[in-house]
Amino acid sequence: MPHTVGAADLLGFAAATTEAHGVPPADARLLADTLVTAELWGHPSHGMLRLPWYLGRLASGATTAVAAPEVLTDSGAVLVVDGCDGLGQVLTDRAVTWGVQRARRHGISAVAVRDSGHFGTAAYFTRKAAEQGCVALLATNASPAMAPWGGREKRIGTNPWSIAAPGGRYGTVVMDIANTAVARGKIYHAKERGEPIPDGWAADADGVPTTDPCHAIEGLILPMAGHKGYAISFMFDVLAGVLTGSAFGSAVVGPYRPTGRSGVGHLLICVDIRSMADPAEFEARMETLIEETKSTPTAPGTTEIFVPGEPEIRTAERLRTEGITLVDDTWASLAAIAHATAVPLPTPVPASQELPA
Repeated sequence: MPHTVGAADLLGFAAATTEAHGVPPADARLLADTLVTAELWGHPSHGMLRLPWYLGRLASGATTAVAAPEVLTDSGAVLVVDGCDGLGQVLTDRAVTWGVQRARRHGISAVAVRDSGHFGTAAYFTRKAAEQGCVALLATNASPAMAPWGGREKRIGTNPWSIAAPGGRYGTVVMDIANTAVARGKIYHAKERGEPIPDGWAADADGVPTTDPCHAIEGLILPMAGHKGYAISFMFDVLAGVLTGSAFGSAVVGPYRPTGRSGVGHLLICVDIRSMADPAEFEARMETLIEETKSTPTAPGTTEIFVPGEPEIRTAERLRTEGITLVDDTWASLAAIAHATAVPLPTPVPASQELPA
């Protein structure tokens, strides 16, 4: 049966077990927060089911527990950093700090990180930059998941990307998408639930469409929007992999593999709004855009129009009260981690009990 736990308890568990693998406390808490935040946003595909993956790579030495990035080139607005196989979340969080600082100084900045690891949810990081007065674009590459258009062997990653901007009184507007029909984590999540996946998500190893998540994991994830998704994903590998000097194409290793150098690359571009417009005027214009969009007459069956990032915030508000529900397979993985690290599992909340606000 599913297990429901409070977000704070889940964060404490993830942080403590990560710290038990030699990660400094602040970095361990950051990794944990990215996972719990994904759960709160309603994206369990990027949540706690990934904790065993990250810890497995730390245990094998594929990921370095103490991130020690090295600056390779620094031309002011452009910074190139070697991640030296550190945790992707930690390296990307530092990239946000560097990117915002340099955008404030130069108007725009680009931070390239090579030889990093998977960083989880891209929106977690672009939101941080937007909250500091920037419009931010973050691109990354990933291990092969889709075939080139017309092919039947996976060579191209999902290569997700995110753009975020301040939205005035509406908070942060943010999009975060993979270039496949679905993020690979959603297929893993369906496998853990023992449920089929929808038509159009994936094909098996022979290129035949499938609704079996196990066959999909061994096979291909289909691109979004047909050939357009493939082309976008290819070009983001140019930005995040080739340009940064990191691995690209079939050389990238995914987080679900406990061994092998990841070689993931990231490219963060930050634009300081003050370099182009008065921030107050920008936010007023954003509010106008949001209001115009949300006032669109709704189609049958739709009660409200949402702007990008809004559903996640609504979901987080609800789950902070209701708790985060984990499926049996995820809970069993956490129980194994608890046993190995001697960190107690969070105590599930009874279904009838509401968490304190």
